[in-house]
Amino acid sequence: MAAPSPTPRKVLGRLSLPERNYVADALRTETVGGVLLLIAAVAALIWANTPLGDSYTAVSDFHIGPASLGLDLSIEHWAADGLLAIFFFVAGIELKRELVAGELRDPKAAALPVIAALCGMVMPALVYLVVTTAGGGSTAGWAVPTATDIAFALAVLAVIGTSLPSALRAFLLTLAVVDDLFAILIIAVFFTNDLNFAALGGAFAGLAVFWLLLHWGVRGWYVYVPLALVVWGLMYNSGIHATIAGVAMGLMLRCSRREGEEHSPGEQIEHLVRPLSAGVAVPLFALFSAGVAVTGESLTNVFTKPETLGVVLGLVVGKALGIFGGTWLAARFTKAELNEDLAWPDVLALATLAGIGFTVSLLIGELAFTGDVTLTDEVKASVLMGSLIAAIFAAVLLKRRVRVYQALAAEEERDEDMSGIPDIYEQDDPAYHLRMAAIYEEKAAEHRRKAEAAGVSSDGGDSPA
Repeated sequence: MAAPSPTPRKVLGRLSLPERNYVADALRTETVGGVLLLIAAVAALIWANTPLGDSYTAVSDFHIGPASLGLDLSIEHWAADGLLAIFFFVAGIELKRELVAGELRDPKAAALPVIAALCGMVMPALVYLVVTTAGGGSTAGWAVPTATDIAFALAVLAVIGTSLPSALRAFLLTLAVVDDLFAILIIAVFFTNDLNFAALGGAFAGLAVFWLLLHWGVRGWYVYVPLALVVWGLMYNSGIHATIAGVAMGLMLRCSRREGEEHSPGEQIEHLVRPLSAGVAVPLFALFSAGVAVTGESLTNVFTKPETLGVVLGLVVGKALGIFGGTWLAARFTKAELNEDLAWPDVLALATLAGIGFTVSLLIGELAFTGDVTLTDEVKASVLMGSLIAAIFAAVLLKRRVRVYQALAAEEERDEDMSGIPDIYEQDDPAYHLRMAAIYEEKAAEHRRKAEAAGVSSDGGDSPA
């Protein structure tokens, strides 16, 4: 007898219940943070384009910190190198969790989001390089349009009132996690200054101590926070971007659960730090990075200068084509089947939404054009414009299927037996069917009682006198 053929792998298939709950909790915080990020970006633009614009520049350029330690930095610099280290610390924990307990733990399942994310970074870079090469511009900003901002994307979803089913939300989150990994590698490899090996050695020593303390089970924020600050300071002075320290420490946390644990240490720390990252660190970075002067000339330059046009087209066209094409190719060559509840236009809408590349794109823009203030501001404006256009296109595509998404999301939340577990996850459980039969019998009995009280028989005719 021939062996049964294996069940085809699903593209955007249903998540397990624990993974669904984790994704829902993570994205809930990111959505709130995304709204704050949006408010901070708008506030920065207003502040920089009013008569108070000089004060914005003065505050952003105000220096504070111990010069003897090489940390006499401007407020804008502190936001980019200091506060974003918290953001990348959370990104490191997310990546570690995805690798050991999430969607990336199975190489076969991980192939699709990794390929999609990689294509979603390569294609924008190629679009940028083609535009700047053809127009005679600088190719230094090739990495600017490669990033996806999950918080800003979720803020757009919140604004347009679209509730995505968990499979699409998880795919977007996994894309962002893999995207962050490649962004971290790009920053570490391509934007490292002259190395200070003494400081770098001290940073590695601090990270080793951090790992040993975790390995020995030492607890207490008063131990780890001062050590983290020392590691961050040494990493900054080493010439490697200081946010790499946050990633490294995040990756060291244990994110697998042991027997008797409801949450791993990494998940617990992520739960505590994520609100600080999404609600404070990233919005403050946006406040001191997004404040660019918006004039008719600057808007014209966005669409006429090769560097800025390359960023816009990279985010809007490159991201959508890269993620959609990568997903389709991965599904095609692995013979995976798309979830029957979804369609390829849903993947295109999500790929377009991933063109919102706000936070990391702004950071890479500052690193790519250091020393050219004018071009840096123009690239920032192009990031804002590209993200806005991508958000509008995504909103249009998502709105066309909003009723489908709402129905799928409602089905995932339905819990008629009041067990605390959505019914869709209990359909193969015999006990579930017994509970549902009891519920239906109770409803039928209630209907008969009401009918008899009204003088009508349960079959619809008049009751006998």
